[in-house]
Amino acid sequence: MNDLANHNTCVPKHVAIIMDGNGRWAEQRGKTRVAGHKAGVESVRSAVSTARKLGVKALTLFAFSSENWQRPEKEVSVLMDLFMFVLTREVKRLHKHDIRFKVIGDVSRFSEKLQEKINSAEQLTQDNTGLVLSVAANYGGRWDITQAAKQLAAKVANQELSLDEITEASLDAHTSLYQQPELDLLIRTGGDYRISNFLLWQAAYAEFYFTDVLWPDFNEQEFESALSVFKDRERRYGQTGQQVKQQNK
Repeated sequence: MNDLANHNTCVPKHVAIIMDGNGRWAEQRGKTRVAGHKAGVESVRSAVSTARKLGVKALTLFAFSSENWQRPEKEVSVLMDLFMFVLTREVKRLHKHDIRFKVIGDVSRFSEKLQEKINSAEQLTQDNTGLVLSVAANYGGRWDITQAAKQLAAKVANQELSLDEITEASLDAHTSLYQQPELDLLIRTGGDYRISNFLLWQAAYAEFYFTDVLWPDFNEQEFESALSVFKDRERRYGQTGQQVKQQNK
């Protein structure tokens, strides 16, 4: 174990990961894209284990975006089946390790059976106090902000809230990751340098880490490398570097 484990204050409280590169990983090996998604499940297990071991409080994984419905129908179908399979197999293991599981996104488009599985997994783990594992499925950052705005607008229409009471804090309270620690680090694997409509509200002051490593190859060592880079970043939040240094004395 590197010095991250010995310097817990250097570890981000909340890490989010855009898990990209499954299809390309498979194609490079002459396999189907589906095989890449299945290989990616092992990296999910590794990421959860590493986050838990190093003291990360919340881990949010981008599994399926609201734009991914545009992919080939067969691939979408397999992804849904894989999601169902993972929920069935992994939830008891998560519960055993005191991990709280939740899904963020518009789950209404999923099959009734899958929605039942999600609800069952969330209920089983809802009282756990360890790592919070959030899986973003049929999620989009713009959707997240829009649904929060709709809820505030409904409260204003019902005279439960005045316009002056709409603040950043009140909007934040209606977003998907409310009550989670503020997002510290957003990782994207696969070599692209964009956040693809993921956690737009929450990423306002997050540090970004981009790597060419494809998701199925993103192991514990790669995760620790990302956290080591984070440890060396100076987070100023609008202040000068000198001000930050004085505060940290």
